[in-house]
Amino acid sequence: MGSIKKELFGVHESGREVYAYTLENNNGMKVKLITYGGAIAELWVPDRNGRINDVVCGYDDLESYIKSGEYVGVLIGRCCNRIADGRFTLDGKEYQLSKNSLNGHLHGGPTGFHTRIWDDRAEMIGDDLCLHLSIFSPDGDENYPGNLKLTVTYTLTENNELKLRYIAETDKRTLANFTNHVFFNLDGYAAGDILSHKLYLNADRYNEVRELCIPNGNLAPVEGTPFDFRTPKNIGDGLDMTNEQVQIPGGIDHNFIFNDPSLSVKSAELYSERSGRVMSMYTDQPCMQLYIGNMMKEDVPYKNGVPHRLRHALCMETQAMPDSPNHDNFTNVVLNPGEIYDKTTIYAFGVK
Repeated sequence: MGSIKKELFGVHESGREVYAYTLENNNGMKVKLITYGGAIAELWVPDRNGRINDVVCGYDDLESYIKSGEYVGVLIGRCCNRIADGRFTLDGKEYQLSKNSLNGHLHGGPTGFHTRIWDDRAEMIGDDLCLHLSIFSPDGDENYPGNLKLTVTYTLTENNELKLRYIAETDKRTLANFTNHVFFNLDGYAAGDILSHKLYLNADRYNEVRELCIPNGNLAPVEGTPFDFRTPKNIGDGLDMTNEQVQIPGGIDHNFIFNDPSLSVKSAELYSERSGRVMSMYTDQPCMQLYIGNMMKEDVPYKNGVPHRLRHALCMETQAMPDSPNHDNFTNVVLNPGEIYDKTTIYAFGVK
């Protein structure tokens, strides 16, 4: 029978206690979750020889999560990714959000959901191990309109799946685009770069970007570019690490548009030949931001003092398109009163 363990992780400067939950199934797979930022702090998964390693980046203590500028493992909202100039118009009213990234609004702003302490409730549903994290975001929070309630449920199954389900509602039209910013390295978070990981994406198009990683409005074909992962290939293939050929120095930080977003269709697969671990991703989100760690250079060390290195790990952030409210041809990220935002992403682990 699986288990759920709760322990004190730290005390926030506000006086609120922050807890860590460890969910462990009968296969030895386990995930450690932190109520500060809703962070995925650890994820222990067996390799082809049955050895279990931690395959996500994270920190040892609360202070490091507070200091971090890399959004390591945390939940993002109200609107993930970038909004150009921090501006959008809704119902004829222009909203000016905080600018916290090179003259743009990034990942919900400096006091976004990644900085909040979430309310917590754990339970077992059959064999599934669940942690429900909830947050209330008041009208005007980071200058977004509407009172918004969000619950994110993490579920660890006996099939070695980690499921993330987001359910939200609002009392006023607002933006809603949530994700988790977990960093994966299937060889173990301290094992080196991820350029030899093989990636498959069920995506014919991506969001072309201009300077500062802001979409230019074009939904460009992946064919003939380093962004074509429709046939599995090494992440580093086709990338020149010595120049800026792909708009980001030596890497990828782009949004891919899934051909058939569905929980019954594999949207992505990540594989490490070295460890044999494979992670299949299923989602009903329309897109995924792929970030291969081109800018990983923080001074705050990861768990056990492991230093940051470029392309140390990668993110596969399921979401709607970045800067959606400023492009008529992009995904709709407006949530209306009476509607329920309900999106799920599944990371299923196995070996080859």
